[in-house]
Amino acid sequence: MARELVGINAHPEASTDGYEVVHSKSEVFYPVYERKTDLKHQTHYCAGCGHGVVHKLIAEAIEELGLQDRTILVSPVGCSVFAYYYFDVGNVQVAHGRAPAAATGLHRACPDKVVIAYQGDGDLAAIGTAEIIHAANRGEKIAVFFVNNAIYGMTGGQMAPTTLVDQKSTTSPWGRRPVNEGFPLHMAEMLSSLQAPVYIERVALSDNKNIMKARRAVRKALELQRDGAGFSFVEILSPCPTIWGKDPVEAKRWVAEKMIPNFPLEVFRDHKIELPTNNAPPHKTVAELIEGKREEAAAPAPASAHHYRELGIKIAGFGGQGVLLLGQLLAEMGMREGLEVSWLPSYGPEMRSGSAHCQVWLSKEKIGSPLVSHPQVLVAMNEMSLRKFASEVAPGGIILYGRDQLPEDFTISQAQVVCIPASEIADRLGSAKVGNVVMVGALLEATECLHTTTAMKVLEAKVKNANLLELDRQALEAGRIYIDHHVAVGAVAQADGFTQ
Repeated sequence: MARELVGINAHPEASTDGYEVVHSKSEVFYPVYERKTDLKHQTHYCAGCGHGVVHKLIAEAIEELGLQDRTILVSPVGCSVFAYYYFDVGNVQVAHGRAPAAATGLHRACPDKVVIAYQGDGDLAAIGTAEIIHAANRGEKIAVFFVNNAIYGMTGGQMAPTTLVDQKSTTSPWGRRPVNEGFPLHMAEMLSSLQAPVYIERVALSDNKNIMKARRAVRKALELQRDGAGFSFVEILSPCPTIWGKDPVEAKRWVAEKMIPNFPLEVFRDHKIELPTNNAPPHKTVAELIEGKREEAAAPAPASAHHYRELGIKIAGFGGQGVLLLGQLLAEMGMREGLEVSWLPSYGPEMRSGSAHCQVWLSKEKIGSPLVSHPQVLVAMNEMSLRKFASEVAPGGIILYGRDQLPEDFTISQAQVVCIPASEIADRLGSAKVGNVVMVGALLEATECLHTTTAMKVLEAKVKNANLLELDRQALEAGRIYIDHHVAVGAVAQADGFTQ
């Protein structure tokens, strides 16, 4: 059953006793599993593994409730990492322990969807402990299916947070000793101490009777998500024959004789929680939030011609120069002009004087990666950044250097360098704080990548101090004028490096 993800359909009058057993798959599973070129009808799970049974229960519940087109499954790190090869639903694969966090974001962005987090004991109860506790405490409207086999199955049988007292593993060869390794975690009991969850139950795959109880629990958890009731958690005690060193029948017996006495089967929570709604955030999709952001401006900003298909910009300097903010301004400007954008920061622990840089993409198409390995534009606020990143600039690109002249020993052949004494200009305006805005004005004038009117609207939305906003306006104009009057940029905006 675990390897084929089968169901059983009963057909009356098909045999002498009135029934014929027919093996079939739920429509929620893909017709074939493309993970391997051969054996496309089989999963990767070991014979007798509980994951196949749990998959079957979830798939049948999704099908019976008519939720296939609404379901998003978040699969974890662990033996069930390849669940997205089996379930024909929306699929997201996440880092170790992060399924509740990803599921939270997915449901908040798509409140009409049924979001499932599927996790094992090492994933949920070890590295993901904080994630699951805080998701439950917030009452996130997700269904969590926690497959507990009391061992690390995929990585060789190490002791898990739920490994039983005296149970041996590769990292507890004498058996788990509470004085040394502590007691096993009881996740259902732990989460039931919180106020927000609406449904918590522990079930087991020890025999057919308990499997049917597990089936009902899975269905109920999904019904609650369909109805938007709140956080649901089903812990499923599951066999792991291979790592336990048992055959499938022995493994099921071990669940019944060892696991259930230590992890009692019980409904720990089953009631609706009325959460305060007076301070609840608006449930809007990402698209709606972005659209609302665009409508904040009283009048739409004039759109640039956007003479590029995509433009990669790297901005570098030291902490305190507004390097990261400069990148954020460009990214928000791009959003307001209808472009796809990304912003990726990098900085050390120092708040001031430490190295900092960020990478920005402005694109007419979807962005595959936020990394900008060969920027068409480099904004280097200091000499160290100039020397560090200049060689990365794409041929035909532009370097905007925040000094009045280049270092004497510095040469570069593949890019045009434009020197702007941004700090000096900012000081003359009355505040060193606006040096980064001077560079924004210079960048916009030199590249014509975005419109200066858009820049002012972004600044108006971010800067609440009227005096500082006026300085920003002057700094933006000063950077533009410096390029226009003092630098022979020529056809910089049409450089081969980024005109497409």
